[in-house]
Amino acid sequence: MILKNKTSVKYLFAYLLILSTSYLINFSELGEKSNNLLLDTEIRFTRHFFPKNVDADVVVIGIDETSIKQLPEPFALWHKHLGDFLQAVTLGEPRAVGLDIVLPDRSFNEILAGYDESLMMGILKAKRVMPVVLALTLDSSGNPRPLYRKFELIAGKGGTGFALFPLDSDNTVRRFDEFLGEDHSVVPTIAGQMARALNITPKYGLIDYSVGGQFNYIPFHVLLDWFQNNNSDALKKALSGKCILLGSVLPAEDRLHQPINLASWENNNNYAPGVLVHAQTLRSILADRIVEPFPIWVVLILIFLVSLIWFFELSAISSIGILISTSFLFFVFSAFLFRQGHYLPVATIILGLNLAISSRLGYESVLKIKERLILKRSFSGAVSPALMREILAGKFTPKLGGERQYVCILFADIRGFTTLSEATPPEEVVSLLNRYFEGVVSAIHSKDGLVLCFMGDGIMAVFGAPKVTENPALLGFNAAQEMLGEVARLNAMLTTEGKKNIKIGIGLHCGEVIIGNVGASSRHDYTAIGDVANVASRLEGLTKDVGCQIVFSEEVFGHLSTDSNVAKTEFINLGKHTIKGHTPVLVYGWGKFNESELSNG
Repeated sequence: MILKNKTSVKYLFAYLLILSTSYLINFSELGEKSNNLLLDTEIRFTRHFFPKNVDADVVVIGIDETSIKQLPEPFALWHKHLGDFLQAVTLGEPRAVGLDIVLPDRSFNEILAGYDESLMMGILKAKRVMPVVLALTLDSSGNPRPLYRKFELIAGKGGTGFALFPLDSDNTVRRFDEFLGEDHSVVPTIAGQMARALNITPKYGLIDYSVGGQFNYIPFHVLLDWFQNNNSDALKKALSGKCILLGSVLPAEDRLHQPINLASWENNNNYAPGVLVHAQTLRSILADRIVEPFPIWVVLILIFLVSLIWFFELSAISSIGILISTSFLFFVFSAFLFRQGHYLPVATIILGLNLAISSRLGYESVLKIKERLILKRSFSGAVSPALMREILAGKFTPKLGGERQYVCILFADIRGFTTLSEATPPEEVVSLLNRYFEGVVSAIHSKDGLVLCFMGDGIMAVFGAPKVTENPALLGFNAAQEMLGEVARLNAMLTTEGKKNIKIGIGLHCGEVIIGNVGASSRHDYTAIGDVANVASRLEGLTKDVGCQIVFSEEVFGHLSTDSNVAKTEFINLGKHTIKGHTPVLVYGWGKFNESELSNG
């Protein structure tokens, strides 16, 4: 119970750490960038698959390079042209007009008498029939740049608005917000003032860039041509009942980053003219498409809920499936909410989910590694490496029973061990056996063999299980040869120690057996059951009678004779032999015992 409580506290502490990290990410620059990236994707997704048109769109009058070239005066002296522009739009009968251009902060009458009056007259005539909003900007010090007093007076209350937007950390305009003052006070903007002039109270939130298509523009000089040629039909067709914004569309002037490309005349450029951002903002306000973000507490609750997955033990595949499917559903749900006018920043929620899942997977991986190390330390000497690999890979089932599998069974025994043990102290017998087994077991393992059991001085091994191999008979035969080599090395050491040498006999047979766990549920062994094991045991006993160190069945010989790497010159056809409890078996031998070995055996 104490251990359980300690584990629960550990899990809870880890969860609180994950949750705290997720909250920190949500309020960090990483969280903001992630949310903005996903928001931009939602905007493009919604704009492409669920476009929303507007009834009375915003018309952009663009001051382009051609307009600059056709008008002889520098822009600062465009008073007359701007006055003509305002009179021209008056003839078009629009709803409102905004000038996103920098107007002079002083009079030009001293340069040219009556120069200011041409612009003031245009403002006055336009204001009689529609709202007019003039742009205010900031100077190089960040302070409001003054507008020439007479222009500001003529514009009147609500007739000016700042050409400002709040910028995200990546300098992209995504939000409409007029709380831009140093003390968080309201700073009226062009789009906001135009909406108020139309008796629409603007809401603050995200600009819906999915509303409407890309903007085209009417060149400034074209509008002046219509006015100068009294082409009122063209003016009405282009401007009637719409809101008008005049601004620069020059390639390198007054540019703002946007989530999408608003300019139809520019390819793949999200750094578009600022007048288009004002136009999209006004378009969103008029269509009641300023998207309202959810309160931050909603996001925090959702992060809290998705982080609870930390407490669930899941496989890697299940975790990846949950992460992918949940992320997709969050994206679709967020896009749906955005379409309804609500914004849910799901990127940080998905990051919280990812953090919880990856932390849990990492924790489970560490536990499994620790469990494998414990298993390896505890049982590496009790089971063969092949079986240990299956256990560590989770492929070994502990339940009773087995499965039919084609294998090669090897039995080996020390000749004359009973006589040897009778004349030798038990401690020396055990030491000798350990030295012997150290070498022969290593030989078996080197050929992916699995030692099933030790029977005094005898050993039983299987090849081709638990992992299926292409030619288990060849592996068994090669292991048998290496075992004889190990015995030869041991005998060389025994000779130098003045001790008696040992000799062994090995029997091999292959075929299908039932291999698996045999015994009781409380104590069982992994072993092979079947006639193949019985025959292999009898063949090992036959080695003394036929004078060969290795005796193997015709079934084994069939697999060896087809392998080009096996030297077959020393194979001895021993004919058919009757073995206890079995019909006669055709057997082959390899490695003859010498006469002294036979006499001593």
